[in-house]
Amino acid sequence: MVSAPVAAVTLESAIRAALADVPDPELPMVSLVDLGVIGRVEASAERIAVELLPTYIGCHAIETMRGAIADRLAGMAANIVVEVSFSEPWTTERITHQGRRRLTESGVAPPPDGRPLLITLDAPVACPYCASRRTTLESAFGPTLCRTIRHCGACRQPFEAFKPA
Repeated sequence: MVSAPVAAVTLESAIRAALADVPDPELPMVSLVDLGVIGRVEASAERIAVELLPTYIGCHAIETMRGAIADRLAGMAANIVVEVSFSEPWTTERITHQGRRRLTESGVAPPPDGRPLLITLDAPVACPYCASRRTTLESAFGPTLCRTIRHCGACRQPFEAFKPA
């Protein structure tokens, strides 16, 4: 006789294996599992709950993913619940090695493994009000093509700046 914890682990493994077949709607070369958007899985014979961790809050594919997960798990339990959660934020570190390989094979550059590279693309610009260089680019698109919108962290003033030539 199989004990309940072992049976639950086996069911969870079967669920995760089934979800490995569900492609991401926007990047169908990777599964939702390989993309890392599947979080916690709770399973019993009566109910399966899957936590979905969208890549960002405004993701328009959330309902498509929820439906695909529910469709794939239909028949594995009487009640399938797919909960969207932002309690654990999705990061690119969640993409599996297989997912990264599949992205590369499909011509999509995956994010770098491990710690993100810090590259400064924005040179410091002095604030015209207080001369502080603690300024940030708010929008590369200012009122004209040659200007940007910036914000000063010292005096908290927004300002326009000419783009470098």
